[in-house]
Amino acid sequence: MTLDKTQAAGIPGNNILQLLDDGEVATLVTVLNSSPLAVGAKLLVKADHQTIGDLGAAELNEAAREEAGRFLRGRDHTRAIKVSEIAPTLESFRETLLMFERIETEPRLIIAGAGHVGASLARLAALVGYAVTLIDDRAEFVSRELFASGSEQGINLIAAGEWNGAMHAAIGNGRGVSVAIVTRGHKQDEDCLRATFAARPDYIGMIGSKRRTNIVLDKLREEGFDTEQLTQVRAPIGLDIGAVSPEEVALAILAEIVAERRGGSGAPLSTWRRR
Repeated sequence: MTLDKTQAAGIPGNNILQLLDDGEVATLVTVLNSSPLAVGAKLLVKADHQTIGDLGAAELNEAAREEAGRFLRGRDHTRAIKVSEIAPTLESFRETLLMFERIETEPRLIIAGAGHVGASLARLAALVGYAVTLIDDRAEFVSRELFASGSEQGINLIAAGEWNGAMHAAIGNGRGVSVAIVTRGHKQDEDCLRATFAARPDYIGMIGSKRRTNIVLDKLREEGFDTEQLTQVRAPIGLDIGAVSPEEVALAILAEIVAERRGGSGAPLSTWRRR
């Protein structure tokens, strides 16, 4: 589940607040039913397999830790599992029901460029549940009057004096962050990419034709940027849905960002019927 800091503060005996501040992902395992263990006992399993808390038995902690790794590699946000399903040799706890919950901050989307596509992407991503930051070096493009509806109030609007500092501050440590570069020109694209590479966010995409994006990437390659980093940039950004209008282009971009975050293929769901 996605937790904010207020919700996390209600979970005793762990350091979830620090985990959320650091942008980490973890699994919270909770004993659900009456068993030899205390109902409500919790074990927090971080992505690096470190654990905090105690379910009440060392061997059960280890089984839960191993299952938590498998759980995080999947797409579920919550799953209730009997111990007999994950550790059949633990006879004393066979009927114990454990709840596995994904703990992560809300996903963040940093959008560089508040033109028609950037503004449309910000509005759409906010509706989907992303924490959105929209940046432009033209203050009039990120005025609150342009984003005044209720669903747009949460969009963080930044008028950048210069791109490098604004992008660095917005991206932070890069964990759980997607960056969409949809500026108005090569120079702005280059400035944003330089700043973005340093933070290493989960996703980087850049709008433009094949020619335009290659010009930018080739320029940074000449400056000595790592080839592997450059090949990971989604450019041109978005899935091919035949988008034409700014709103459709925004939809294509957000679809790719969600697919990357969730591990989706981007293929039509109906293809399974044709196999």
